[in-house]
Amino acid sequence: MQIPTTTEHKPVIVSENYDRVDGRLARNTDAKALSLGLSQWNERGKAGILAKVWRHTGEEWSEQSEELPLHRVLDLSILVCRSLEHFREAYRFEHLYDPQKPVIDRIGLQGDAMNVAICTDNERIHEDIKQFSLALSQDDEMIGERLRMLSKILKDMGY
Repeated sequence: MQIPTTTEHKPVIVSENYDRVDGRLARNTDAKALSLGLSQWNERGKAGILAKVWRHTGEEWSEQSEELPLHRVLDLSILVCRSLEHFREAYRFEHLYDPQKPVIDRIGLQGDAMNVAICTDNERIHEDIKQFSLALSQDDEMIGERLRMLSKILKDMGY
C-alpha cells in the first residue's frame, strides 16, 4: 500500500510493505508502512527527521500518533541503520540515490522481507533527500553516540 506523499510529513525512506512483517500482527495490522522523513515544522533550513508508522483505518490514512511496540522500535532501528549506511555512500549518485534502483535493501524478517527504499512517489524527492542528508550530517555526532551505546549494549547482551 503506497503512503500519501502530500501530507505534512515528507517521506524520504520508506518501507511500504511493513504490514507483512509487523511482529505478531503480521498480515493482520493497520500499520501498513514505516517512513523516515522531514518534519512538518522545518524552520529556516533546519530539518528534523521524523519516524512515522503509517496507520490505515480501512477507509483512510490516519495521522494519529501511537505508542510503538518493541518490535516496531527495533524495525525502525533497522530502517534507520540501513538508511545511515546508504547515505555514507550516497554522494556517489547525482540525486543521492540511483533512480533506476530505488530499493536500498530487502531485509528478511518473519519469512518475508522488509523493503528499504527511496520514496520515488515523493514529487520533491530530489529536494527532500538533500535536506534529509544534511540533517543526518548535522545530527551525526548525536546519532553516532546513540549507535555506539546501542552497539555496546547489544554486545554486552551477546548479540
